Amino acid sequence: MTTTSPAGFRAAGVTAGLKASGTPDVALVVNDGPTKVGAAVFTTNRVVGAPVLWSRQVVSDGVVEAVLLNSGGANVCTGPDGFADTHHSAERAAEALGVSAADVVVCSTGLIGERLPMDKLLPGISAAAEALTADSGLDAAQAIMTTDTVPKTTHMVRDGWSVGGMAKGAGMLAPAMATMLSVLTTDAVVDPAIARRVLHAATSVTFDRVDSDGCMSTSDTVVLLASGASGVEPSEAELTQALTDAAADLSRQLVADAEGASHDIAVEVTGATSTDAALAVARAVTRSNLVKAAVFGNDPNWGRILAQVGTVPVEVAPFDADQVDVSINGVMICRSGAAHADRSRVDLAAQREVRIVIDLHAGDATATVWTNDLTHDYVHENSAYST
Repeated sequence: MTTTSPAGFRAAGVTAGLKASGTPDVALVVNDGPTKVGAAVFTTNRVVGAPVLWSRQVVSDGVVEAVLLNSGGANVCTGPDGFADTHHSAERAAEALGVSAADVVVCSTGLIGERLPMDKLLPGISAAAEALTADSGLDAAQAIMTTDTVPKTTHMVRDGWSVGGMAKGAGMLAPAMATMLSVLTTDAVVDPAIARRVLHAATSVTFDRVDSDGCMSTSDTVVLLASGASGVEPSEAELTQALTDAAADLSRQLVADAEGASHDIAVEVTGATSTDAALAVARAVTRSNLVKAAVFGNDPNWGRILAQVGTVPVEVAPFDADQVDVSINGVMICRSGAAHADRSRVDLAAQREVRIVIDLHAGDATATVWTNDLTHDYVHENSAYST
């Protein structure tokens, strides 16, 4: 159930002292091959960390030997010195592994605007390299946690090959490609160009459709490593499906661990003129604090939902407001833009998962975005984050 579940990978997670809590904070995932194929997708935020700038260059040739990750500091808005810190980190990992620093992806997560303590990080990298084993995937997943309460891992088994993975993220989850840090691994034989295509295809319908709080991170990175150790070369469609299943599993784990959340909310838009139109409507609803607060209060307030649907410009999502239906957990409480079944039939307190279905009756396209409710605990967690 980890990045080391597929053949050809080792991992480690150690404590370098970057976090005041004393919990693990440096992780390393290594591809032992025989192939060293790598691809990545990054945040689209215009403000990005030095690790993103570095790693964009690393994956450009389709070769990745290892992924170095740290929690306890994002290394964002740290200027040339911060980029040098990333470079030195990659060099330390490369030296320990006997590879080129140009083939080491670096990911950092934590507070923005502060330099990493290199006197602690560099020895931690060396320690991680010494601790590498094929059984330490869970250790790596624990080392990248920040406000996460549990590590997030996955493993999808196919005929003679598999996909493994880990992710971190419990806040700043908003679509812009990925919304967190994640490493996906496969022992399938994969061409670099195909690796790029399938990773983009998988993230676009999974990580890109998690919208916890509408806040886009500066460090989002999803890396795919392919070792080829199984000797099996699946079709592009088979690989895309396996990666999508793995990414979907991790995405749901992110939503389930969202800071302070008490409900996981799926907003499904049907009957749209296009997928983009369906996504625009779904995102409008999932980013509504009024809708999210209502769900927290176990109030199936369909009026707030319909009001958000109406904020989407007609040129983006054409529909007739008098034709829209809204159902919550299978109960249609709004039909043709007006009240239908008694809202008291919807019991939001009975279970954590809430499913909102919005039928626009304008076409055949559909899309689903996952979010969570807005709670007192979320406000407390994020008001005290840097202190």
